[in-house]
Amino acid sequence: MNIIVTGGAGFIGSNFVFHMLKAHPDYRIICLDKLTYAGNLSTLEPVMDNPNFRFVKADICDKEAVDKLFAEEKPDIVVNFAAESHVDRSIENPQIFLETNIIGTSVLMDASRKYGVKRYHQVSTDEVYGDLPLDRPDLFFTENTPIHTSSPYSSSKAGADLLVLAYHRTYGLPVTLSRCSNNYGPYHFPEKLIPLMIIRALHDESLPVYGDGLNVRDWLYVEDHCKAIDLIIHNGKVGEVYNVGGHNEMANIDIVKLILKELGKSEDLITYVTDRAGHDRRYAIDPTKIHNDLGWLPETKFADGIVKTIKWYLDNESWWQPIISGEYQNYYEKMYGDK
Repeated sequence: MNIIVTGGAGFIGSNFVFHMLKAHPDYRIICLDKLTYAGNLSTLEPVMDNPNFRFVKADICDKEAVDKLFAEEKPDIVVNFAAESHVDRSIENPQIFLETNIIGTSVLMDASRKYGVKRYHQVSTDEVYGDLPLDRPDLFFTENTPIHTSSPYSSSKAGADLLVLAYHRTYGLPVTLSRCSNNYGPYHFPEKLIPLMIIRALHDESLPVYGDGLNVRDWLYVEDHCKAIDLIIHNGKVGEVYNVGGHNEMANIDIVKLILKELGKSEDLITYVTDRAGHDRRYAIDPTKIHNDLGWLPETKFADGIVKTIKWYLDNESWWQPIISGEYQNYYEKMYGDK
């Protein structure tokens, strides 16, 4: 089985690469990544010498490069993690989100059609559903919740989702689609909430919290998410959408306080800053469908997962320190520059 994983040098993608090589040692995993700011080749260092792994630096919007790779590898499955994903960045520069998240998806699906891919899987987000009110804890996102986006990022992901389903209906492309809640765990890019707070707390720097800090997110340990995608690409029904959620709802401010407590730091480090434009109040996923159809349930409680995550960042300063300094972006040249 040959699987192309796009965006495999990013947070969730790299964890998925590790999971697949371990769970399916006879599979060949080909990672395609542009290595933008969020892609870090050093993350994949543990598997670079694995004979069943190949890394290719390319942009999913580059039709020629994508076609060349598909011609060489003739993948059975394509899993598309490649996306611009930071909401704040999408507010500053929407265009690149439209190019990568929508145009890039169409390029991958055109190649998938051309080379007879047996399954194209699109990794999406619960943010396409918009948000839920804080005073209605009984409400959850289901696969039938109408799309109601709040940011250029979520709009671009929703556009890609609709395109994927249209390719299935129009061309018969065998697709599946998953929408996940907020992920956390090892190799999470340091500008995201949890790693940002851990690293700033370690340096006794102020912890910037948007607005009142009461925005609620449903947190999913990244390893649990990878197991869900593994199940979907093997056993999921073609043309279906699956919500993947952790049933671990937490307010942002409570996460920050938990991190401070775990690190033995004072809550005086918390600084409230002007809220993000269009900031969604609450996300919460109902994962009943994937549980009933595929037997998946999240295995990691947030209280356990956050402790594991904090420990990972404490033990792996050699991974995140080069990111903070910007040196990580030179790693590709170091690895491949004179080859």
